[in-house]
Amino acid sequence: MSNITAAVIANRNKKHFLGVPAPLGYVAGVGRGATGFTTRSDIGPARDANDVSDDRHAPPATKRKKKDEEEEEDEDLNDSNYDEFSGYSGSLFSKDPYDKDDEEADAIYDSVEKRMDEKRKEYRDRRLREDLERYRQERPKIQQQFSDLKRSLSGVTSEEWSTIPEVGDSRNRKQRNARAEKFTPLPDSVLSRNLGGESSSTLDPSSGLASMVPGVATPGMLTPTGDLDLRKIGQARNTLMNVKLSQVSDSVTGQTVVDPKGYLTDLQSMIPTYGGDINDIKKARLLLKSVRETNPNHPPAWIASARLEEVTGKVQMARNLIMRGCEINAQSEDLWLEAARLQPPDTAKAVIAQAARHIPTSVRIWIKAADLETETKAKRRVFRKALEHIPNSVRLWKAAVELENPDDARILLSRAVECCNTSVELWLALARLETYENARKVLNKARENIPTDRQIWTTAAKLEEANGNIHMVEKIVDRSLTSLTANGVEINRDHWFQEAIEAEKSGAVNCCQCIVKAVIGIGVEEEDRKQTWIDDAEFCAKENAFECARAVYAHALQMFPSKKSIWLRAAYFEKNHGTRESLEALLQRAVAHCPKSEILWLMGAKSKWMAGDVPAARGILSLAFQANPNSEDIWLAAVKLESENAEYERARRLLAKARGSAPTPRVMMKSARLEWALERFDEALRLLEEAVEVFPDFPKLWMMKGQIEEQQRRTDDAANTYTQGLKKCPTSIPLWVLSANLEERKGVLTKARSILERGRLRNPKVAVLWLEAIRVELRAGLKEIASTMMARALQECPNAGELWAEAIFMETKPQRKTKSVDALKKCEHDPHVLLAVSKLFWSEHKFSKCRDWFNRTVKIDSDLGDAWAYFYKFELLHGTEQQQQEVLDRCISAEPTHGESWCRVSKSIQNWQFKTPDALRAVVKELSIPT
Repeated sequence: MSNITAAVIANRNKKHFLGVPAPLGYVAGVGRGATGFTTRSDIGPARDANDVSDDRHAPPATKRKKKDEEEEEDEDLNDSNYDEFSGYSGSLFSKDPYDKDDEEADAIYDSVEKRMDEKRKEYRDRRLREDLERYRQERPKIQQQFSDLKRSLSGVTSEEWSTIPEVGDSRNRKQRNARAEKFTPLPDSVLSRNLGGESSSTLDPSSGLASMVPGVATPGMLTPTGDLDLRKIGQARNTLMNVKLSQVSDSVTGQTVVDPKGYLTDLQSMIPTYGGDINDIKKARLLLKSVRETNPNHPPAWIASARLEEVTGKVQMARNLIMRGCEINAQSEDLWLEAARLQPPDTAKAVIAQAARHIPTSVRIWIKAADLETETKAKRRVFRKALEHIPNSVRLWKAAVELENPDDARILLSRAVECCNTSVELWLALARLETYENARKVLNKARENIPTDRQIWTTAAKLEEANGNIHMVEKIVDRSLTSLTANGVEINRDHWFQEAIEAEKSGAVNCCQCIVKAVIGIGVEEEDRKQTWIDDAEFCAKENAFECARAVYAHALQMFPSKKSIWLRAAYFEKNHGTRESLEALLQRAVAHCPKSEILWLMGAKSKWMAGDVPAARGILSLAFQANPNSEDIWLAAVKLESENAEYERARRLLAKARGSAPTPRVMMKSARLEWALERFDEALRLLEEAVEVFPDFPKLWMMKGQIEEQQRRTDDAANTYTQGLKKCPTSIPLWVLSANLEERKGVLTKARSILERGRLRNPKVAVLWLEAIRVELRAGLKEIASTMMARALQECPNAGELWAEAIFMETKPQRKTKSVDALKKCEHDPHVLLAVSKLFWSEHKFSKCRDWFNRTVKIDSDLGDAWAYFYKFELLHGTEQQQQEVLDRCISAEPTHGESWCRVSKSIQNWQFKTPDALRAVVKELSIPT
């Protein structure tokens, strides 16, 4: 009875809709308001089915693509889907290969359709825009309908916002408080149960450790023996490794049982040598595989694949790939050469032999085969085998000849010129190995076979010269030009000049002179001859072809015997690159053709004087007097010659004659200077007083008069002299500096500043006056005023190297480098700035850079004596004897005359007889080491 009651109660509580399908349109929870909060971003914009699509809510491109592909795959090609007019609804040939004809047909159809489409495109686009605008007006979007309400939200206050009720979460408690995911570690027993019944060796049989316990099988460590403790496994592994390593060091007979580094070898073999991204390798491997499969007859694909594997450390795989490529492309020499490169030497020989069987006419393969051989005999055998297959290869003949001795080489070359009768190199090589008579025959045959090559003719000329037939050289060169012109060869001056230079370098001087003489006038306009020939001579001199340059000058002087400029260039050339005898011979010819050229006479006299032949120098000057009776330069040269040789009375008489016949300011100055040097002050002052009355605008006379008065300690007279000189010569910068320095020595700094200020007003933008004014302040200890003045000076003279050089060392040590960079930006090629940078590196003990910058300085301006003096002092302290001597020789050759310290020493009256080496050493003593 109780059971019946329970069943009835259960049926009564059971809902009638349980197990019944839900009615159409039923949404659970709608009756009690349990619906989730949904925004427009979840469901997309409200549109009709016929509304224009909005791309913002379109499915992703990948999904659309996949869908289109599925539709294409599902195309219905049944007969029921066939129409007599339009055919099948899908493409019947979509899966067929797409070849060039299809591509060309599609291009034609596309062009036709494009042409048809362009005819009414503008009208169609305008019609589409109008329809779209009308549609948007009739059926606006939801955001357009509510745009006015959205704008009105800007007026909602914060209180109104706070009163808006929150959207509640109507989900039940279990859904709201979902339990976090829990992960439980797997017990060791499960692992042991899953691994049960398996066993494995503890050592890799391929490793070096496997040989340590031969014939012993280690019981499986993973055999289940109850619960498995993985921590103990790790400890056991470390213990086992220690035992094995200790066994490695055990030795019975003095040798270890196994290779101690076997395990390291295995590990090393697993490390890839490529340091890039592994994904890049995979992509490259995949791409190259695709190329190989698509076009297996493309050798570069196989080569690239093999090199990729080689880079990644898989050399064997690279070898396999390249050999597979060689099987498929047996006629590709690049593949065979790459295969030979990848193989070890022994295997490479077999590979290259196989290549030679497949491509017996490949020169590169035969040369590679010879390179793989180590013995000369084997190389010869390879080359001879190669020449059997390719007898017309010049490269093979040359390689084969290089391995032979001279006799065998001559035999080989005689055969080579038969097979390759158009190769100039082989003919010339054979001619060099033959005797004189046979060589002439060989060259004649070569001219018959190759009538258009100039090298054969020049070689014949060199051959005649080498055997003493000088008279034949010019004939051969003339005949060569005639023959080549007859055979239609253009005579190129540049090429023939190169032949002349090569002939000179090989020792054939007559040949090079004949070539120059023959081709120098070809292709040159008459009005351009002089400049063209001068350029040719300079080019030959640059190429160190001095005989060619001599020949050019000789021809130019023959055509223009009265041109002083050509004689001068030829004389300077002989002075730099010739001997004293050649220079004097040239100058004798020069003064005969140009007797009015004073400099040619003076060069001849100086050459004799430098050689120690003073009477001959006097004779040349006497002849020069006859040709130029009142020449100031010749008078002064004669005076210098006598004074340098301590003939002071003779020099004074010459100067007296010069003052009588040619009273020029320089003659007066030299007369006074000689008296001053001989310490005859009264006579010097008398001459200078006469001179300043006759030549008041010559500033050096005023300077000398003031300096003599300073030397006699008559400072007031000196100051008066400088003042009078500045009135007559206000543009003489040294006069302003001398006057200011005198006032500074007297202690009147204000007057010194005033003089320099007046000088800058009369001579604006003169860096020397600014520099002297700055140094006056620095010597007075007023560094701030000097810095301010330096800033003003650089504004007025921004490109003055003297100012920038001083500015660098006015800065503190940390700021000098920055200042030097600014200086180099403004004055990149100024020697004063380069000298300052050199001194800066010297102060920082960067001796290598310092030497480089000194070289740059003296190269840019070799007349700057200060640069040579600092360079020589640097080498004396930090260079070798060879470097010191080199700088000294270069300075003597340059004969510098400028530079602040240099002029102060060399122009001092006490040093009036100093030569360049004496002046250099005296300046070096005065210079201080930069700090």
